[in-house]
Amino acid sequence: MSRATRPYVICHMVPSVDGRIVVDSWKLPSSVHSEYESTAQTFDADAWMIGRISMEPFAGKTKVPVRKVPQPIPRTDFIARRDAEFYAIALDPSGKLTWKSSSIDEEHVITVLTEQVSDDYLAFLQSKGVSYLFGGKTEVNLKRVLEKLRKEFGIKKLLLEGGGKINGSFLAADLIDELSVLVAPIADGAIGTPSLFDAKEGRGPSRHLKLVSFEKRTADLIWLRYKLKR
Repeated sequence: MSRATRPYVICHMVPSVDGRIVVDSWKLPSSVHSEYESTAQTFDADAWMIGRISMEPFAGKTKVPVRKVPQPIPRTDFIARRDAEFYAIALDPSGKLTWKSSSIDEEHVITVLTEQVSDDYLAFLQSKGVSYLFGGKTEVNLKRVLEKLRKEFGIKKLLLEGGGKINGSFLAADLIDELSVLVAPIADGAIGTPSLFDAKEGRGPSRHLKLVSFEKRTADLIWLRYKLKR
């Protein structure tokens, strides 16, 4: 697939020295978050994407009502708005996020689903004004989703910001164009916790990188930028 038909994808993350991305117990200074946000802004992206678990704190919690009408809802994409300055995208194949609003800090929400979600859930998203795209019947086809994001919303540059499974899925599908990591000066050696890329059990496809730049930032962070070799 030509990159002209999809957004340019930059995976932007803060892993530990040993590649972990669970930061809850690390007790890093607040300046790490500031560095992450400031470096992200330099890419001038149109949207950011994360997985369902990572998105839960942003989505909030509310109840999905049971519909009173029996008519089925067609499995076609629902575009609530196309004119947002920025988009927040959730990969939520089973439709588990219960959105309180259609925006996160004025960023319009787009959620990516499979056709297995219920009619009640689709009606709920429509009532909230949350845009949704179908990525497939039972599994998400990431290439198809990226094409839709470019065609329907005009998204040309996308920040992919985890977790490990969604990053790994993009890596396995060879859909990452650039890797940006702020290496945190910490290592915990935890086994079984998410890492920067968690595609699947066993050996995955190897992707070779070309170093673009490196820079020391505050809080002993090292900012490394790579491009994927094609």
